[in-house]
Amino acid sequence: MVSQSFFSLPRVYTRKLARRLLGHITLSPATKTGKRALLSYVTHPFCIPKQELDRSPHTNPWECLTIAELLLERGYTVDVIEWTNTAFLPKKKYDVVIDVHNNLERLAPLLGRECIKIFYATGAHWAYQNQAERARIEALTKRRRVTIQPRRQLAPENPMQYADHATALGSSFSADTYPDRKPETLIPLLSIVEFPSPARKDFSVVNKNFVFIGGGGAIHKGLDLVLEAFAELPDYHLTICGPMTAEKDFAQAYEKELSLPNITSVGRIDVRGASFKEIIDRNVGLIYPTCSEGQAGSVITGLHAGLVPIVTRQSGVDVAPFGIELTEATVETITREVTKVSRMTPEELQKRSVAAWEYARTHHTHQAFRTAYASFLDRVLR
Repeated sequence: MVSQSFFSLPRVYTRKLARRLLGHITLSPATKTGKRALLSYVTHPFCIPKQELDRSPHTNPWECLTIAELLLERGYTVDVIEWTNTAFLPKKKYDVVIDVHNNLERLAPLLGRECIKIFYATGAHWAYQNQAERARIEALTKRRRVTIQPRRQLAPENPMQYADHATALGSSFSADTYPDRKPETLIPLLSIVEFPSPARKDFSVVNKNFVFIGGGGAIHKGLDLVLEAFAELPDYHLTICGPMTAEKDFAQAYEKELSLPNITSVGRIDVRGASFKEIIDRNVGLIYPTCSEGQAGSVITGLHAGLVPIVTRQSGVDVAPFGIELTEATVETITREVTKVSRMTPEELQKRSVAAWEYARTHHTHQAFRTAYASFLDRVLR
């Protein structure tokens, strides 16, 4: 967990003002060494109260805070800019730069050969992701003769060509999508939420109830496949958490399925809130047949909640032996695996649920992320 020292920093700038007036935010270490780092990620976690940060649904502000704190602890003065800031030009000498997208390509020639350049890959390679989403849309068009707008396409970038070192969030999946050179270090995604042990859940009454959790891009995340599967399983119930059904073309194409009595959409939900706790208490598993991720935060949340995961490898989460990795992202495969899970004994479901929860609490916490990234920094900055 990021220490409370961060939240005693002056927060006189809003995110907008920080961009306009500063172009960057400067953080100073307790003991100055003359070393300087540039972190190209997000600036808002340094400009808002902790209470507001605690309400963020994303992990990236906590990742950025942790990386900044690790650099400060190692004596670096840290300048933080937005990864979308294409106007920033370095006016100081930097010993290290860390970037999450394409600022590295722009800034590397200006930073000198001695500056250690690090690419922080948060997702799969852009070409892989773009093709994977297009393939899902084409498959949908063949099945239902409808076309859905792509929503997760990425702009081309080439940071690996300029990086001395690179990390990738998640399992080996996302690193393997880089065609010429792969990120050499895998970092586990942290979680913004934890839950009590699911050991006391009555698995005999929840065994046919499943959850889908996801952000924007319904086709990318595989919600179309899940809806079609549950339309064929009227005795099973699906709860959809996320804004995907607000995508008008998708909602229109799946109007029939979304109105079925065994399918409920609750929209975007606060995973820290009581409503979400009620949802996980009455469900056995999480379904997430995504086509491309770094490491899916929704799956990590599901593991912390003790939900038995039914996911694709592209989720970036290794779920063996407690979960099920879909061999194919098809309606038939999802239907088969959902049915298989529901037919497991309550004892087996409890075993898998507790194992998922324990795995998350070991591998996907603030401390696990901090330890892994600290080890990486100590190796490459030595």
